[in-house]
Amino acid sequence: MLFESLAYAMGAAPQGGDAGANPLMSMLPLILMFAIFYFLLIRPQQKKAKQHKEFLAALKKGDYVLTGGGIYGRIVEVDGDVLVIEIAENLNIKVNRSFVSGAASADEVKGRK
Repeated sequence: MLFESLAYAMGAAPQGGDAGANPLMSMLPLILMFAIFYFLLIRPQQKKAKQHKEFLAALKKGDYVLTGGGIYGRIVEVDGDVLVIEIAENLNIKVNRSFVSGAASADEVKGRK
């Protein structure tokens, strides 16, 4: 009998007053966390990806580029998604357009920098 009353006394106290709580207020921290993640992480990443996609679409003959593998060169031919890049005099490589990571300056390509 003693153990039963002790176990009952150690049980969780009944919660009163929460029956009329607004469910929106309990979801507010999750909504705020999602908003913070969206504006600080997701949105800037999407913006940068969009700019990179536009950059890749605008590549043309004569542009200086840096590939994903770290190779600097100048585009000498464009054939759809395949770019022919001159990395040294009389030395060309073919690279898929999606492997271009960014623009480079002529000084970087020619090794002056």
